[in-house]
Amino acid sequence: MADDGARPAPEHLVVGHISKPHGTKGEVFVWPLTDRPDEVFEDSGTVLLGDTEGVAGEAPEALEIERTRPFKRGVLVKFVARDDRAAVASLAGRYLLVPMQQAGPLEEDELFYHQLLDMEVQTVDGTRVGTVREVYETEPAHLLEVEGAQGKRHLIPFAQRIVKKVDAEHGRIVIAPPPGLLEL
Repeated sequence: MADDGARPAPEHLVVGHISKPHGTKGEVFVWPLTDRPDEVFEDSGTVLLGDTEGVAGEAPEALEIERTRPFKRGVLVKFVARDDRAAVASLAGRYLLVPMQQAGPLEEDELFYHQLLDMEVQTVDGTRVGTVREVYETEPAHLLEVEGAQGKRHLIPFAQRIVKKVDAEHGRIVIAPPPGLLEL
């Protein structure tokens, strides 16, 4: 992949979104945005407070985790020195981050989503489809938004049956689209 126009690697990874205060004792409900919530949201751990767009800013506030507990499909988090609902009310809608170097090593064939951005997408026969512009976390499979010729946008499921190869070294994703997918 060429360096011209490529996005720089981020300094921080988004790991959670603070939905709202929970109860009266300073807990917040966090939607984990990581495959490793137990590692990130552990008692005595530290996360950084981002803004409502997931940006850390110049000097992000470090929040020490006092305790956590699973709740529904998320995590209830209590931060040190934030002991009541009023102390956490302003956190609602903001993102939690960790420095890139704090993110554990990836498994073989595992990538961070930001690494998929700007990758070239082509079919197994070598036909260029376009460039990855965004990754959407959806069920049952995540979606790659790919911008093709004349600004045409394709939503391609990031599923094993379609994505045949991800070559991070060369910035390329090879797909075998089912009939009609690229015509939508």
